[in-house]
Amino acid sequence: MQTTFSIETNGPGLYEFTRKVESWVDGLGGGLYTGLVTLLIRHTSASLLIQENASPEVRADLCEFFHRMVPPADDPVMDFLTHTQEGTDDMPAHIKAALLPVSLSIPIVNGRLRTGTWQGIFVFEHRTTPQVRQVAAHMS
Repeated sequence: MQTTFSIETNGPGLYEFTRKVESWVDGLGGGLYTGLVTLLIRHTSASLLIQENASPEVRADLCEFFHRMVPPADDPVMDFLTHTQEGTDDMPAHIKAALLPVSLSIPIVNGRLRTGTWQGIFVFEHRTTPQVRQVAAHMS
């Protein structure tokens, strides 16, 4: 069983889509399904994360950390970059996506995600312009 989730983003940040995955899983077997859902973001300038979904400060701190770790291409420390024709955020976005997961595997037991109490599933957007990100899902 497969589907694709569309996640709209509006600049760098973590965009939760846990409810979309839960709803899809719930519709597959009415609470009886046990297996594994695999998610893959179909882009090279965004990532997937399982991260805390209770405190917005966690998401803000993660964004700030990765911005400091990999600043825009016009920052002097990034003067080694050669791929700059798509904007100052593009190559740094590719670097961040290379450092972070682009796929996730989540166990399903009795039709429910086996994530922890405060865990959510997020697209981590690295580009500054609005995007519509596609996340492919496969249930096995």
